[in-house]
Amino acid sequence: MQMSEIGWSNIEENVAKEAFEKAYQREITTLIEEVRVKASAIAEIKDMWILHDFLSARRHDIDGKYEYRNSVLIFVFARLVKEGWLNINELEGLDRDKLAKITALARM
Repeated sequence: MQMSEIGWSNIEENVAKEAFEKAYQREITTLIEEVRVKASAIAEIKDMWILHDFLSARRHDIDGKYEYRNSVLIFVFARLVKEGWLNINELEGLDRDKLAKITALARM
């Protein structure tokens, strides 16, 4: 079975949406705090451009990472677990095969 053919039950959909949103909020909250610190340290124009470049890179990363499509959720969750934005326990309710795939991919 290919990843795009993996079915998601209603319970799994709810677990996935909640976990996805938790991870997103954690990362965004962390980013906002990081930007506040960097912005408060701006002393000259080059510092502002450095902040701009940082924000552009982070936006690209976040926009690419948080893609909520069932066909890629296993990979998204594995990345979020690997990066520490999500704990594997927060995915409890997904079937064992999905959890095993996420765990294995997160270790890579």
